[in-house]
Amino acid sequence: MTRYAFTNVRIFDGTGEDPYLGDVLVEDKKIVQVARAPEKVGTEGARVFEGRGRFLMPGMTEAHTHFSWNDQPSLAAIQFMPPEEHMLWCVRVARRYLDMGWTSAIGAAAAKPRLDVVLRNAIDAGEFPGPRYLAGSQEITTIGALGDNTLPHMPFEELSFGSVCSGPEEIRRSARTFIKYGVDHLKINLSGEYIAGLPAEMSPFSEEEVAMLSREAKRYGKRVAAHARSSESVKLCVRHGIEMVYHASFADEEALDMLEAAKDRHFVAPGIGWLVRTTYNAAEYGITEAVATQMGYKRELEVAAQSLRKMHKRGIRILPGGDYGFAWMPHGTNANDLQYFVDYIGMTPKEALLSATALGGEIMMQPDALGKLKAGYTADIVLVDGDPLQDLSLLTDPAKIQLVMKDGVIYKECSTPTPGDAALHLEGADFPLREEGVKEALAEMS
Repeated sequence: MTRYAFTNVRIFDGTGEDPYLGDVLVEDKKIVQVARAPEKVGTEGARVFEGRGRFLMPGMTEAHTHFSWNDQPSLAAIQFMPPEEHMLWCVRVARRYLDMGWTSAIGAAAAKPRLDVVLRNAIDAGEFPGPRYLAGSQEITTIGALGDNTLPHMPFEELSFGSVCSGPEEIRRSARTFIKYGVDHLKINLSGEYIAGLPAEMSPFSEEEVAMLSREAKRYGKRVAAHARSSESVKLCVRHGIEMVYHASFADEEALDMLEAAKDRHFVAPGIGWLVRTTYNAAEYGITEAVATQMGYKRELEVAAQSLRKMHKRGIRILPGGDYGFAWMPHGTNANDLQYFVDYIGMTPKEALLSATALGGEIMMQPDALGKLKAGYTADIVLVDGDPLQDLSLLTDPAKIQLVMKDGVIYKECSTPTPGDAALHLEGADFPLREEGVKEALAEMS
């Protein structure tokens, strides 16, 4: 039996309570005792971590994850990465997530058909470290929509970012193919996307096509996620029981009413970081604020902020994550979403942190095992130097995330980096790496 005791820590337990001083005892994969000071846990036979008042919290869940997005500035640059290198990229970036405190993740679409499935299986088998992962399909799309990269003179499906379908029977075939590959859920692009040339308020799929996807998913016991920026696409999600709604920027009052009436069945992961950073942080890659405004992203950010504030007030579940893995929002900086939730959606810091922890357990379909520090829960634990409730940016600083445990196994344990530590620089954050991985990581980012 392996025992760990965290003593004298400030415990953010994910229940909604304010943090309190106390101890936490872990045995094997489970939390067995949470003691509020002055009560103490038994430490006999345990490795003891003296907290010195540091912040202990549940592992976070990234609800809209694209591990195969390779920190490049375009969809084509992501798609054209050769499959062998692409798989190695996924393995490396999954480790980066775990080291940043993301112990669970929802695949929001893979750039190639089996990347998510192979990665999930390797993590589950203990071959490589990474978050607990639910694997998604490629994006199921239609002709001319987001994910269709074919050209008139080169109509080859291998060029496309997604699985291009037209009509219910092609949707059925695509769904069954991905289910054969072993995905946990399917992904469909129900709305447009400015960067792909189709307006975000456009909804290119017919009702019959969406109904077919939903029926096939339910037949095989799979969930569905949807790229759904337009109001009509959000309504399609509710009408057809699509559980994971990504973006929902332009949800009108009718769509909000529908989501609220079914809020026990749906999750919204808006990917607001994409709107913020594409509007204000992508100038180096040719998308200045003026260009982003012309494309429509600045307006979408303004509209989405209003829609999401209304969702939050209605009690609709909103979770962090989405579209990290582009050059101007690289993997590992995902916790920026938590501050965006405060700034744009009106959440308190505590609500933002609960969206990443307690709600994460719900979207992972393990609400009684993940997302909280309670006796009987899985030991997914993060130790932070500092108080994220006072400064959420701490969760973007790898030096402040001093210990990460998943399933009772410690995957990261560090102190404040010394001048000799190898580090990878990403958007102002230093990611300490094991020596053997430094050259490969730097080469990947060059």
